[in-house]
Amino acid sequence: MEILTLDLDEIDYSLIGIHSNQEDYKIAFLLNKHLDLRFQRFEKCLDFENSNAEFPLFEFKDKDNYINYYLINNKHVQQIKTEKQGLFEESLSTTTYLIPEKKKVDFFLKIEGMCGTATFLNLVSKIKKVPKIMTCYPVEPETLKSKNHLIF
Repeated sequence: MEILTLDLDEIDYSLIGIHSNQEDYKIAFLLNKHLDLRFQRFEKCLDFENSNAEFPLFEFKDKDNYINYYLINNKHVQQIKTEKQGLFEESLSTTTYLIPEKKKVDFFLKIEGMCGTATFLNLVSKIKKVPKIMTCYPVEPETLKSKNHLIF
């Protein structure tokens, strides 16, 4: 009898880091408009046990080409309410990152099922031309310590 094993360390997706100061829904709209994608907000946010952080998720499943695209916000900012003292009110916030080792990345585009390096690099160059996106670049998932946060 042959024994089958499941290797969770095998990466079967590509990853693009996106820098932009826009809101997540605006980035999804811009990618839809300029790249002919059809991102829709996923019903639920990514969340983790022992954390109050939620990361909005947008998805597009290209059934014709068997490719799944996921746009994920890397930052969750939580405002902490404080008491008003005198004329001034102090507000504090905490920022939680989906991938803490990539704090400067605002969004990740996870792509499952894309074949070919040329196709992937062509997509990266198209995203760089989208207005309101400052830059983007490929990210090697194998180098990330928090790569398990991208398994959903």
